[in-house]
Amino acid sequence: MIQIRQVHKSYVTGQNSLHVLKGINLEIAQGEMISIMGASGSGKSTLLNILGILDDYDSGEYFLNGEFINRLSERKAAQLRNRMVGFVFQSFNLVSFKNAMENVALPLYYQNIPRKKRNLIAMEYLDRMGLTDWAHHLPNELSGGQKQRVAIARALIGNPKVILADEPTGALDSKTSLEVMDLLQEINATGITMIIVTHEHDIALRTQKTVRISDGNITEIVVNN
Repeated sequence: MIQIRQVHKSYVTGQNSLHVLKGINLEIAQGEMISIMGASGSGKSTLLNILGILDDYDSGEYFLNGEFINRLSERKAAQLRNRMVGFVFQSFNLVSFKNAMENVALPLYYQNIPRKKRNLIAMEYLDRMGLTDWAHHLPNELSGGQKQRVAIARALIGNPKVILADEPTGALDSKTSLEVMDLLQEINATGITMIIVTHEHDIALRTQKTVRISDGNITEIVVNN
């Protein structure tokens, strides 16, 4: 599903250059669930942005589902993201003035699906999340766990091949974190590849493998029992 070969990435600010990824090699099979761990500044968020076609890399190769990803036009990148990748964030990234149903339906708007149809589909996904009764509530009327379930429904509605979750439990209490991880594991069991960036060891242990990054290099890949 994902092949990363000798990927380098630097950021230039003024006269300074920061070498963030230093020859990353990584393969992730279809349907795998992996976690990525590393200290702040280790390169894990940059790697996630490259995997999500949100950022380019300087050299190396990245294949997503057999397609070579490199220096795509913004339109082509957006089309691929919409078709292939779902995103879940620590801060939920919900649109504050749209209700839960409208937030979930948003990716379908960019696929030019008519409003009535996309809202019906969004309601199906909210039902799967147990949030039918909250469909017309704004984000500020939802708990943290409810917001994250809305965000997961929004990530799923485009039928992605891969879900990238950046600290998906970081803003949640421990009980809600476990519920969200149960949900992500259920989704992974349907065959969707799942990549989770986390600082929490107990969350990482719920995945099949843990990829550890330090100073722009993958230092080890641990198979979790």
